[in-house]
Amino acid sequence: VQLQASGGGLVQPGGSLRLSCAASGDILSINNMGWYRQAPGKQREMVAIITSGGIANYADSVKGRFAISRDNAKKTLYLQMNSLKPEDTAVYYCNLRGISSSYRTLDAWGQGTQVTVSS
Repeated sequence: VQLQASGGGLVQPGGSLRLSCAASGDILSINNMGWYRQAPGKQREMVAIITSGGIANYADSVKGRFAISRDNAKKTLYLQMNSLKPEDTAVYYCNLRGISSSYRTLDAWGQGTQVTVSS
């Protein structure tokens, strides 16, 4: 299973970015998908998670600014980030939890995409 994340970059404070994460490989079904981030010198933290039914959960620090969504047919996860702040600067990772065709539990991570918020 591979997760390909894209959409990161350099943006000014108050700006917006949209991250995408496309999943491929032996995936029978996908349960939760999520975005995590890791800033320099800090531990990886959850940003947002979305269930297979579309229920989303957000970190308090991004509530009202970020929106997670998924396209189950395309096996793609999105993160719309608005009103970005310098403290949002981090490497963003996508995560997939699901089941393979051989009923093996999947817990896959993307390679990470850098988001830098700076003037």
